[in-house]
Amino acid sequence: MTDSIHPSPARAKAMACCGGNTKTNDGATPARKRDWLLWSSGVVIVVAYLASFVLDHGDLFGVGHFTHAIREMMNLMWWGILIGMVAVGLIDRVPRQFVIGIIGRDQGAKSLARAVLAGFFLDLCNHGVLMVGAKLYERGASLGQVFAFLIASPWNSLSLTIIIGVMMGWGWMVVFIIASLVIALIAGLAVEALERAGRVKPNENRIDLPDNFHVWAEAKAGLKAQRYDWAFVRDVAQRSISASKMVLRWLFFGVVLAAIIQTTVPTEIFATWFGATLFGLFTTLLAATLIEVCSEGSVPIAADLMTRAAAPGNAFTFLMAGAATDYTEIMVLKEVTGRLKAALLLPLLTVPQVVVIGWMLNTV
Repeated sequence: MTDSIHPSPARAKAMACCGGNTKTNDGATPARKRDWLLWSSGVVIVVAYLASFVLDHGDLFGVGHFTHAIREMMNLMWWGILIGMVAVGLIDRVPRQFVIGIIGRDQGAKSLARAVLAGFFLDLCNHGVLMVGAKLYERGASLGQVFAFLIASPWNSLSLTIIIGVMMGWGWMVVFIIASLVIALIAGLAVEALERAGRVKPNENRIDLPDNFHVWAEAKAGLKAQRYDWAFVRDVAQRSISASKMVLRWLFFGVVLAAIIQTTVPTEIFATWFGATLFGLFTTLLAATLIEVCSEGSVPIAADLMTRAAAPGNAFTFLMAGAATDYTEIMVLKEVTGRLKAALLLPLLTVPQVVVIGWMLNTV
């Protein structure tokens, strides 16, 4: 059950950016270009991870701290990355009409609600779910649906909601979840309104479904006809690796940058300098923007803001703004959609909502 439709212009740009093969005018395939950002960041991560078993935190003027930061982040993220890659490999085999049929054929609150719920229940960190979101756009989901999916996903997985409940209290967990889902839905509706007004270009990969297309009947028939053998496993593995390079290049770079920031900016500063004031709220927003923290890593820091700084709005802002202003997501969205303007809509539509809700929570 594969999709034989040729790659879209956005996909072609992404493949070119990630070192994928393209053809010249005479039909020849040029030599594959090495993705230096992917490989250099990957080598730094591997070397630092191995060095962390030898170096202590204070060794070599902070190098030890850097290596342990790399190790801690990779230990937290590896499962999300792996599951995300497998999910991408599986989705890559699914024809676009099935993706559109499941999420929703038409734009509007109903289809966006499906995308929000899909993001909420998919138990992945923000890095793993980003791979899935990029693939959903390639499969034909609207930009509004992808935004709703990504905003609802980063820390709202089932596993992390439990951690938030334990560390911050179950009442605050419910408040944070409802607020984040509302932001996701509003952002999706805003993008679709801009698309109808001609301010945002529709997804070039989106297709219209025939009236007699029944997604569950077709899916059942396709699953029954599929042979689940080693050839199937190899195909999914190959698709998982090739389709994930675009995200991994920015993810690895983000891990290296985050480790540098964690080495130079102590976590304790969050609890002492970012109080429940308007200034503290904006400094929290700035910190969340600069520091690339995975969803698992953001929860303990947010809990510290909640308890020692007594700033629930700052905690919510740190959780949400880390995803809304994540340069990894912005760059991947730019490459997938082929438009920087579309990618920048993510922070432009979500950050004001996050700041307003954060301020309200601090004043409760």
